[in-house]
Amino acid sequence: MQLSVIIPSYNRAQSLQRALTSVFNQSSAVDEVIVIDDGSTDNTLELVQQNFPQVKLIQQVNQGVSAARNTGIQAANFEWIALLDSDDEWLPEKIKTIKTTQQHQPQNLLFHSNEIWIRNGVRVNAMNKHQKYGGWIFKQCLPLCVISPSAVVMHQKIFEKTGLFNEALPACEDYDLWLRVCHQYEVTYISQPLITKYGGHEDQLSRKFWGMDRFRIRALNDLIKHEVLNQQQRKLATNMIVKKLRILIKGAIKHDNQDVISEFQPLLHHYETAAC
Repeated sequence: MQLSVIIPSYNRAQSLQRALTSVFNQSSAVDEVIVIDDGSTDNTLELVQQNFPQVKLIQQVNQGVSAARNTGIQAANFEWIALLDSDDEWLPEKIKTIKTTQQHQPQNLLFHSNEIWIRNGVRVNAMNKHQKYGGWIFKQCLPLCVISPSAVVMHQKIFEKTGLFNEALPACEDYDLWLRVCHQYEVTYISQPLITKYGGHEDQLSRKFWGMDRFRIRALNDLIKHEVLNQQQRKLATNMIVKKLRILIKGAIKHDNQDVISEFQPLLHHYETAAC
């Protein structure tokens, strides 16, 4: 397994150092590390050049996390891609564990793991809705994102078939990709925590955007319109988008959010009419 690590970063020099240190502290070395500096104005450039000269640094105008990840994936020289967000870190046995698992399950092309959550400096337990799964997990992917990008190692063949991250989505881009992947591919889940995820900081996308289900609804709508789903998958996806639309519109009416109502009410009408 030859492996490229893709780390997008925007004004996160401090946490980027932690992320990169966790990569180079792996018990099993990776083959390439690519940092995509997505228009940072902090000392990201100096940090990487001075402390991690072995890293391939790509700088671009700020375009968002999806575009940054896509830039890195397209620049990668190896067939396996490991994603790592700049505010997370890997535990030392991550790559060794995934390589060993892949040797026993060579038919699978995506591996992910359990994780440790740190929020505002305190370890917390993940809620049941964030439970991770392996196998054919399309159904489990519908409510929320159940695969963390930082936990993933996946083969380039998947991107060739499903496409890259959707750059039109400002958030929930990972939810969108896993839907496109998991209706076509079986995934392997490793119950051992192999990453630490850090939350609670101000620049998290979940804090930046109100009504995150807006982006999940757009992803579901694109999936239903453009992907070749089997009958059961289409029914599951349609039921989920109707459920999410009803909740979103109810909240928008309560808060008199006319923009949300005007965008999503016709979509709800479309799916409710189609179900009749």
